[in-house]
Amino acid sequence: MNLRDKLRAVGGTGGQPRPAGEATTDCRHFAVYREAEEFPGAYDLTRETLQLMSDLELPEILDPRKILYLDTETTGLGGSGTVAFLVGMGYLTDHGFEVHQFLMRDYPEEPYLLKHVAAGLGKFDVLCTFNGTTFDVPLLESRFLMNRMDRSCLEIPHLDLLHMCRRLWKLRLGRCNLGRLEEVILGKPRTDDLPGSEVPQRYFTYLKTKRIELLEDILKHNAQDIASLCVLLNHMAELYLHPEKIRFSEDVYSMGRALEKLNRTENARHCYRLARRGRAGDLAGQALAVSYRRTGEREQAAEVWREMIRDRKGGITPYIELAKYEEHIRRNIPAALEMTERAMALCSEMTLRAEETVQQTQNELQYRYERLRRRMKETENHGNRIISEGFQSNQTTEKGTEGRGNPPV
Repeated sequence: MNLRDKLRAVGGTGGQPRPAGEATTDCRHFAVYREAEEFPGAYDLTRETLQLMSDLELPEILDPRKILYLDTETTGLGGSGTVAFLVGMGYLTDHGFEVHQFLMRDYPEEPYLLKHVAAGLGKFDVLCTFNGTTFDVPLLESRFLMNRMDRSCLEIPHLDLLHMCRRLWKLRLGRCNLGRLEEVILGKPRTDDLPGSEVPQRYFTYLKTKRIELLEDILKHNAQDIASLCVLLNHMAELYLHPEKIRFSEDVYSMGRALEKLNRTENARHCYRLARRGRAGDLAGQALAVSYRRTGEREQAAEVWREMIRDRKGGITPYIELAKYEEHIRRNIPAALEMTERAMALCSEMTLRAEETVQQTQNELQYRYERLRRRMKETENHGNRIISEGFQSNQTTEKGTEGRGNPPV
């Protein structure tokens, strides 16, 4: 291949790219079929459930068979020279789940691969990927552009499960790559799986040797990724519909946070109430109270803070919040001062907070305490002055009426 052919192969100018020797007329196609039983609940997924999980503008009538699950295998992690040499697309049918994979056996076959991708996307209403908004879709857009092809096929509602999974499980799991989610969340760890870091080099070796068996692990890896997207999406949908089935309070609390960001306030509060019974009880209680406060339901928020104090949850935060409530909402300075004093006593325990924040918190509480003391003293002085003025006024009135009428006997 000369320099001109190489430039054409990576999307340079020129006519239709051709490999050396015989003309290329298509890319390689593989198909994988899986049984419907492997995808529990997938056929019951509704538009309402997806709207609960995301803020996408979805079709009014959503058929789960119209969701396309897509994943790419590439020659690198990004940049102008990165190419998607394998694109897999999966979807539900009446009989199960089909995965169709399109392999670019050499760079001149890229336009044919992209043609199949465009045709596949055009048949579906929703796209589902894992990190597709950051990687797969921008990469495909750039490859369509480099090949002077229409990229509007990618402009459909896009569910990116990576971000949805992070919102739900990052607090407990930390790392949320697909392999970890399969193992921990779905309970289906992979065995003998090809690490993603080895995929580009395996493909480059194939380009040199043309040994198709070198790509078998990549094809298997890609097909499993796509099937896992479908299983994972429907597992999440089941949890959003029934948060009481979630075992870990951290996950329920995280779901509440995700729902609140989507303005699903009542659903979020339901999750916070459920999460208060577990290890995330402090976080859930605080989030529930803040949710009430945000909508102006101050008494409901105060009741949550009181419950947290009774349950000995949340550290000093409930005391501080109730001090604010008593001072600014109820105008009850003595009650606000009492809550501040209790917070100061609790804050004196060094194990309550990280050492570097204790002094700052104590200073803030001391400032609040002194301010409330001044306000209460001013209120007392003002009350005494009113009483004194009232007493003097009565005395003056009595003196003014002496001598009027008949003298006293």
